[in-house]
Amino acid sequence: MVKRISILFLACALCAGAYADDQKKRPDLQIADNSFFDPTKKRVEEEAYHFGVEYRLEAGYVQHSQRTRKLSYPQLYLDGFRFGATFTFLLPMHFSLQTGLLYTFTYGKNEQHWRSMSIEATQTEIIKNTVFEHNLTVPVRVYYTIPLWKQLNLFFFTGLQINVGISEDVHMETALSHKEEEDDPMRTKEWLESMGIPVEGYNRMDRDRTRVNAQWGLGGGIEWDRYRLQAGYDFGLNNLAKKNGASYRYMAEWGWFVSFSYRF
Repeated sequence: MVKRISILFLACALCAGAYADDQKKRPDLQIADNSFFDPTKKRVEEEAYHFGVEYRLEAGYVQHSQRTRKLSYPQLYLDGFRFGATFTFLLPMHFSLQTGLLYTFTYGKNEQHWRSMSIEATQTEIIKNTVFEHNLTVPVRVYYTIPLWKQLNLFFFTGLQINVGISEDVHMETALSHKEEEDDPMRTKEWLESMGIPVEGYNRMDRDRTRVNAQWGLGGGIEWDRYRLQAGYDFGLNNLAKKNGASYRYMAEWGWFVSFSYRF
């Protein structure tokens, strides 16, 4: 009897040991995270930002307006284009700093009207001006980008723009009355020349105006992948008229532009 009980206890002990060893070999059960299926849970993803430089080619349309305070020299509108390269330095918090070098060419026409100096004539005489302006443009802009969807972004910018004048050639077409004989009274052409007003073609950069035009601009645009479409307006900050040359004594040049750029 005692022998049978001993054998039974030994068999129970062996079975208990085998069960314990089998439990150690099994992997631990994982508890499911119910919050994974919770649609109200907001997942916060840390945005990675890397400093760098972006290079772009830019081309577009520009219109400048030269504003004076003389009625005899009306406001002149210059239409043209610009193209060049820009460099964008990436900064934290969706900011960036852009600079570069662009060539700007503009073209415009205007007319100056003068009362005839001839005693027997009462008509208004006209000087027709055709202007060709060449500038190098250096922007220094601060950009702020707003991501919208995937690679679609909205951006705004503000900052300084410096236009360095290469030349501003004025070609004139005149039909002014002038002296034919020594005893004739002064006519319009001679009177304008005596007042320092040019009546023949010339380079305004050499005579009437300074070469550096500082402007402050505002604008924005939209970006998709490598492509940008932007527009902006630039306000003239300084007087471009030379004190010793310009008869109108004050001139400022403002302008707006629309351009397309490609990042490579």
